[in-house]
Amino acid sequence: MSACEQTARQKRGAHGSSYFLRPLAALVQAFCLGIIFFAHAPAAETAETVRAQLSARRFAAISAEVAAKINRMHVPEGGAFQSGDVLVSFDATLQAAQVERAQAVLSAAEKTASANQRLLKLQSVGQVEAELSEAEVRKARAELAYAQAMLAKCQIKAPFPGRVAEQRAHDQEFVQVGQSLLEIIDDAMPQIDFIAPSKWLAWLQVGQSLQVRIDETGKTYAAKIERLGARADPVSQSVKIVAGVVGTHPELIAGMSGTILIAPETKP
Repeated sequence: MSACEQTARQKRGAHGSSYFLRPLAALVQAFCLGIIFFAHAPAAETAETVRAQLSARRFAAISAEVAAKINRMHVPEGGAFQSGDVLVSFDATLQAAQVERAQAVLSAAEKTASANQRLLKLQSVGQVEAELSEAEVRKARAELAYAQAMLAKCQIKAPFPGRVAEQRAHDQEFVQVGQSLLEIIDDAMPQIDFIAPSKWLAWLQVGQSLQVRIDETGKTYAAKIERLGARADPVSQSVKIVAGVVGTHPELIAGMSGTILIAPETKP
């Protein structure tokens, strides 16, 4: 092969390599430009979501006010009751006897005071003695009121309608003053509690609509904000929000959890 032919072949080889490399270089350049464009492109606006929990609007821990034996727990755990229903009744034998004793003491004191008033008119007793007998009547009335109050504490009545969430004592057990017996909750429509970023206060308002998806039911419910937290946590930069579900949904109970969804279009 002559020197001229070798030179010509080398030129053709170099030309061919550049022919195949040019499309590859263009593809790499386009990919890099795409990454740069994606990095600088504005993010699509999405809905804001936070976790939430359903809680009872009213609840109470019921404790014993007297040291006595439980006669009966009238409502079992999970059972429903109405306002004023008896939840727990204690053995009231001692308290009932104290009421009878106080009534007898009051009756005797009233008779003595009445007799002294008649004798005072006849000037058979002094003014001081008559006044002391009236004081004894007032004292006996106070003791009777105290005994009746203690007797009333032998029955615990429901302060509101609801259900028994937890039972911590049983029939025939002896309990002490202050011992926990029951936890009760209002089983009406529960409220929605959630913690939101404090920066949301710039656009959150009482009465604002939102949605909550409950994990246990798999359903989404309409709700409205009822209360905004009185203060924000400076450490977590969050604030507590309370909302209420719109409408009646018997399947919702306290303790369920889910996700709050606030769409961007609802923001002022």
